Amino acid sequence: MRNVWMYPFIVLGGVLQTFGAAMNAQLYASLENRWLASLVSFLVITVFFLCVFLIFPAPLPKLESLSAMPWWAPLGGLVGAVQVYAGLTLVHKVGAGPFVAFTVTAALIASLVVDHFGLLRMPVHAVTIGKIVGAALMIAGIVLITRKSG
Repeated sequence: MRNVWMYPFIVLGGVLQTFGAAMNAQLYASLENRWLASLVSFLVITVFFLCVFLIFPAPLPKLESLSAMPWWAPLGGLVGAVQVYAGLTLVHKVGAGPFVAFTVTAALIASLVVDHFGLLRMPVHAVTIGKIVGAALMIAGIVLITRKSG
């Protein structure tokens, strides 16, 4: 029963990513400084998760877990900041549809590579013809979504 909410929550995350990109574009337009807008965006996230942590402080990491952590593990948020920055500065130029089409398709193709080779300590999930066709259809979707009419 716990997994019943897993896929709807993932779908919600995708929907919110689109709204977040548009919201960040408006933040940038209002603050007129991309770096300040990025800072404000991440301060809100930091305060939110600090509050959640204060409410649910356990479990805390064990020393063995910390020492076994790869050096690059804490950089995931910084990598995610690229997406936030792109949304701040580019979604209003290309539109929400093309922006999300490019980012989701790029993420899908990169995830197939990560899964196939087990990069970043992920379990291996081999690429299949079906996955390649699915990625190709995503690329075709980009062409259709970004195509100018008339």
